[in-house]
Formats: sequence, C-alpha cells, structure tokens
Amino acid sequence: MGAWELLLVGVVMLLGLCGVLVPGVPGSWLVWAGTAWWALQDPRGLAWGVLVGATLLLLLSQAVRWQLPPRRLRESGATRHMAVFAGGGALLGFCVLPVLGALPGFVGGLYVAERARLGGHGEAVTAVRTALRAGGWSVFVELFACLLIVGAWVGAELWGR
Repeated sequence: MGAWELLLVGVVMLLGLCGVLVPGVPGSWLVWAGTAWWALQDPRGLAWGVLVGATLLLLLSQAVRWQLPPRRLRESGATRHMAVFAGGGALLGFCVLPVLGALPGFVGGLYVAERARLGGHGEAVTAVRTALRAGGWSVFVELFACLLIVGAWVGAELWGR
C-alpha cells in the first residue's frame, strides 16, 4: 500500500474517531471501514488479524453499549464543547499512557470543559457525573474501542514495515 493510500486510510479512521463524538455519524463503522480497506489492500496476515480483531472488538463494544443506559446527552446539558474536550482528553490520555490513559483523559476532558463553563469545582464534578450517567459511558465505550483499533492499525503498520 502506498503512502497516499495509507494517508487516506488514516483520514477515514480519524473521521471515524471524530464521528463517535457527533450524534448521527457512524464513527465506529468508519473506523472499521478504514481497517477493512487497509486489510484488503495489504497481503500480510497481520492485516487480516487486525481486521478480525477490529470486527470482534466493535461487536463487543456494541453489546456493552446495549447494556448501558441510552444516550440522553442533550437533555443533560452536554455541549459540543464538552464532546471536543472529552474526545481530545481521551486521545491525549491514550497516547500519553497507552490504552489505560483513555479513561482518565476522557473524564478529565469532561471536567475541564465543565469547570471552564461553570466556574466551580463542585458544579463541574456534578455536571461530569450527570453527563456520564446520561450516556457518557456509552460514548466512552465506543470511543475506546475505536482508539484500540486505530492503535492496532498504527502498530501493525510500524511493526510490519
């Protein structure tokens, strides 16, 4: 696979990661489509292993999301600003402390957004709890699965070359 094709696969996956945070956009399926496109163009067995792992992980994340409360983020007062901070925090945490850092980064991003909006620590903590109960955990599960898939793709590309 050429550099331009890899760049396009990366763009599709990045759009998928952003799409997880936007209601109505099938973000996890964009990440899977990017992985499938890459695996179909790459003859190595590693690519097919990543695709099978991505498929199983997305199915598992969907099953977990069905067990969580439905997303009612708008009713809880969640804003786009909050989604950007939560997603950025999860991505930053995932990179700083691989895999495990996504959870504190997600919650920390929510807290920073709410602290900036509301001004006080107590109000921000209450708002974060409300957002997580209103569907934030569902968003986190989907985002975490997509981050794992993108991380596996990057690792396979770096390790396989």
